Amino acid sequence: MTQKNNSERCDGCGKTGDLQETHGNEFCTDCLQLANVIQNKPETIKQICRLIKSDLQHNGKSDADCQIAKLQDLPEVLDAVRFRTRDRELNTWYVSVSELDGNPVEIFASTAFDRDDQLQSRISNLTTITRLVSLILRNVFLGEVLTLEKTIKQLQRSSRQKNDLPDMLTSVLSGYEKELQGES
Repeated sequence: MTQKNNSERCDGCGKTGDLQETHGNEFCTDCLQLANVIQNKPETIKQICRLIKSDLQHNGKSDADCQIAKLQDLPEVLDAVRFRTRDRELNTWYVSVSELDGNPVEIFASTAFDRDDQLQSRISNLTTITRLVSLILRNVFLGEVLTLEKTIKQLQRSSRQKNDLPDMLTSVLSGYEKELQGES
């Protein structure tokens, strides 16, 4: 599934401009073409590596045949396992882990008391943690590229009210994002 985004950084080469979203990453036209060749024609990539006597590395292991990781889109429906647990104040929490091929790729947590004002701050912090852990899991198991921009986007989506922890982290990290983009 591919969708257009404007004026963000390419996860492949770092260029800014029009990007296409695919496999959880955002690529410029050149990197998207390369990603498609890597995914759809791994034998061609292996042959080119042999011809130019180059090794590509994956998971720290070098292989003369160029080991290529197969990127996957997250399907619309995933299997999940739900766990019920309690915190130290005896609040009941439900943790769901979505799996793809037996690997965890997303994690969610909720409570029956999510409308309780005293829990709102904890819930936004929990949402932040689960969104960032899910981002890491997709990187580990699906090869999704981690970027500052994606991290900030997940923090923004976690915030429930102005000046909560995710909002404060977003404000601080946004300054670094502006520096990366050459703004002041």
